[in-house]
Amino acid sequence: MSGAILFDHPGEPNVLQWQEVEALSPRPHEVVIRVAAAGVNNADLLQRRGHYPVPSWAPRPLGLECAGTITAVGADVTAWSTGDEVCALLDGGGYADEVAVPAAQVMPIPHGLTMIEAAAIPEVAATVYSNLAMIAGLGKGQNVLIHGAGGGIGTFAIQWAAAIGAHVITTAGSDAKVQAGLRLGAHAAINYRDQDFVAATLEATGGRGVDSILDVVGADYFSRNLECLAPDGHLVIIGGATGPTHLDIGYLMSKRASVSATMLRARPLHQKADIIAGVTRDVLPLFASGAVRVVVDTVVPLPEAARAHELMESKRTVGKVILDNRPH
Repeated sequence: MSGAILFDHPGEPNVLQWQEVEALSPRPHEVVIRVAAAGVNNADLLQRRGHYPVPSWAPRPLGLECAGTITAVGADVTAWSTGDEVCALLDGGGYADEVAVPAAQVMPIPHGLTMIEAAAIPEVAATVYSNLAMIAGLGKGQNVLIHGAGGGIGTFAIQWAAAIGAHVITTAGSDAKVQAGLRLGAHAAINYRDQDFVAATLEATGGRGVDSILDVVGADYFSRNLECLAPDGHLVIIGGATGPTHLDIGYLMSKRASVSATMLRARPLHQKADIIAGVTRDVLPLFASGAVRVVVDTVVPLPEAARAHELMESKRTVGKVILDNRPH
């Protein structure tokens, strides 16, 4: 037997409870990882509240990323061996002693990083890379607007975009998070509570607008995001409020703008494998070199996952909240 954080019905953080579960065995294309640390993501909070569509194949426990040690490999797996220390993008199941994951979603831990730091990488790196690099084609010399400077996505996206030579503009809801965005490499940071982010973005780009927008807000920002786009710009929506919003097709066409809305968890395995291969090739070396660093706000013992969710929901964190399951 092993343990996992589970909940029997949607609700507040206190529905999360430690329970005993059956030990796992890998399918032919999987490995089993003994979880040392797991990242907490906004999707976990939404799923706990019953507001997040969960794929039918996903494990019961929450948790979309982890780091740990491989304890078993499936019959068809050749790239990994027992004893390998790895991090992984998960379909779920990270809030547990062990998790089974397709081998194609596993990555080596960048040199010099701890298990705690490595657990903060897979979900955010795969989300940002798949959207800004693979979909929007963000590159050197381009302008990008990244909403949510203080979140796990934002703290990574700002650093990664700056590292590849993009000109980064970011938004946040407090002066402290604005300053954090600037320290991480943003060229301009906007407190959306005090400033009109559309006007500030246009001013920061000399009136041209941005080539790409990474949006975690959703419907509430849709029309204003379009105003921020340069001709041929790309708006990528990766989360936030759902529901109806007004779309002026003529305005969209006049800008030759593109809009994408994606959910990493729902992608099929072959797409996730391509994303993880790209992250391993193009992103992990940036962590190893120090060009991008992991930003961890708080580390919480795995059995206290409810407290980690409360911290996330407080909106006071900057960077990642990590669940620690290392033996003590």
